Amino acid sequence: MDKIYNNFYNSIIYQDRYLFILNGLKNTILMAILAITIGIILGMIISIIRNYHTKTKKLKILNLICRLYVNIIRGTPVLLQLMIIYYIVFKSSDLSIVLIGALAFGLNSAAYTSEIIRAGIDSIDKGQEEAGITLGLNYSKVMRFILIPQAIRNIFPALGNEFITLIKETAVASAIGILDLTKAGDIIASRTYDYFFPLIIVAIIYLFITYSLSRLLSYIERRIDKYA
Repeated sequence: MDKIYNNFYNSIIYQDRYLFILNGLKNTILMAILAITIGIILGMIISIIRNYHTKTKKLKILNLICRLYVNIIRGTPVLLQLMIIYYIVFKSSDLSIVLIGALAFGLNSAAYTSEIIRAGIDSIDKGQEEAGITLGLNYSKVMRFILIPQAIRNIFPALGNEFITLIKETAVASAIGILDLTKAGDIIASRTYDYFFPLIIVAIIYLFITYSLSRLLSYIERRIDKYA
């Protein structure tokens, strides 16, 4: 027991090494929140452009750009995208590395989120849209008051899963030097030459975050179904 305690003390408490984990947790959560915000906003815009083109055959160039963007993002690894954005796009920028990471993950998430939202919109019965048009609503009002609210209800579980996946994907942020949870564990282990406690604690934190989010999302989903 003394050996276990000594290893724990040396890995986590000695020289305030737990601060690496706390800072890594802060950066991980910050990147995930900013990334999912970017992903939802940009994904919504992309899905609406593609849906509008499908119905009206307008915005051909924007639709082509959106399709190309989604195919490129979904067809390349998130780590590669992160490295391109950091080492090429923002090579000479003074922007915070955490914000660059959040932007990279947000752009990645937007491609997947756009497909989730587009599928949700397409899942709404066509009669809903026709009823809105019959009432004199234009495309934007039909989307705003009829299709989007119903689509959100349908896609909420998928969006929740995207957020949970995004939190775990931020673990690759250490590749460009961001102090996230995974990097924090690695830094501590490199100083103590003991990987057990740093990596196990990081794993437990990830598990706690994802499990808590899953429970919260399930609760919100039940509330939505109850009042829908």
